Amino acid sequence: MPRNEPTEVTEEWDGGRSAKRRKAVRYAVPVAVAGVTAATIGLVPAFAGSGSPDLPKISAQDLIAKIAKSDVQQLSGTVQVTTDLGLPSLPGGMGGAGGFGGGPGGGEHGGSGASASPQSKLTELASGTHTLRVAADGPEKQRVSIVDKTADYTLIHNGKDVWAYDSGSNTAVHNTAREDARHGEHGKHHEGPKDLPNGLQNATPQELAKQALKAAGDTTAVTVGDTAKVAGRDAYQLVIKPKQSGSTVGSIRVAVDAANGVPLKFTLTPKSGGPAAIDVGYTSVDFAKPAANTFSFTPPKGAKVVDGDQQRAKAQREHGNDGKGAKGAMDRKGLKDFGGLNVIGKDWTSIAKIKGAGPGGKDQAAKGQAGKLLDSLGSKVTGSFGSGHLFSTRLVNALITDNGTIYVGAVDKQALLDAANAAK
Repeated sequence: MPRNEPTEVTEEWDGGRSAKRRKAVRYAVPVAVAGVTAATIGLVPAFAGSGSPDLPKISAQDLIAKIAKSDVQQLSGTVQVTTDLGLPSLPGGMGGAGGFGGGPGGGEHGGSGASASPQSKLTELASGTHTLRVAADGPEKQRVSIVDKTADYTLIHNGKDVWAYDSGSNTAVHNTAREDARHGEHGKHHEGPKDLPNGLQNATPQELAKQALKAAGDTTAVTVGDTAKVAGRDAYQLVIKPKQSGSTVGSIRVAVDAANGVPLKFTLTPKSGGPAAIDVGYTSVDFAKPAANTFSFTPPKGAKVVDGDQQRAKAQREHGNDGKGAKGAMDRKGLKDFGGLNVIGKDWTSIAKIKGAGPGGKDQAAKGQAGKLLDSLGSKVTGSFGSGHLFSTRLVNALITDNGTIYVGAVDKQALLDAANAAK
């Protein structure tokens, strides 16, 4: 089997993007990795198939170009999901991040459709092993199902209609897809599989690979590793490694379909070693056009049907949203209340700083109770910033100061303390 010579990629391969754009995306990705991890979009399958196929050599630049040029719009397959962040298993209904095709499905604001809301399901992907079944037919049709031992949970986007169905509670939530969710910003159509419903779209190797590749720059080494078999497909492996010592990311490995350039498997290994913390991959995949009825949905007889549009409108009225969706509400209201989000550092050692989001405040009784809870969950730390608590996983660390400021990132503990001390 031929081995590819290591090829380090720096900013020269950037394809003519401006320095400002390169800087922006490199700042965003490490924070996005932390956010994705915190939002529990981590998945782990074993390679399906065995052996290392004999493929022509390819450079890292050409493999990246192959991914970028891939125009696959149709697929169906199974993704096995396992996450190992060092967290206990989280039950459903404990919240989460992300939405589906136009905002809350009823559960985000305590509505009667809570069991069928995407938010209540995303936290279940924070630990343990899960199976997803996915299908896509262009930007207007996607389907994702989380297959459980006792019940299935399905999200279906078909044109303007968006359904979320929880078979365990026999509850269905219907939303009308927003134009930006259907077509992307400025009405542009996204390319095929990556347009899986918002919130769970990141639970695919394609989207995770895209986010990781945005980080490639002078702080990142990108090489081509050995070939592999994934879901019975011949694949190259792109290896991405941060050069910055403060990052908790050891390496990211992306298996790329040798025929069509679709990422088939995404593996993030912490610098501390051990099993992968985030690993996403197809165990089976088919690039034929899915059957039309794949994206059809009729609530089963006796199912409780919730109007998600009405619940979203109610939430907008209650929270002062101007109608641009849940993300807009957070941008205009949530971060304003918290004092804003700032990014400290650069690239893989970027740290998100959120003021006023912690348990600090004038209510001393509540503050005292919060402090006891933090004492039981995190380790007490002090510095020139004052005092606070450190919380750690195998990939993401967070510092919550006693004055209510949060520092979080895929960086080591010392990097967080240094950032808090410097920003005092």
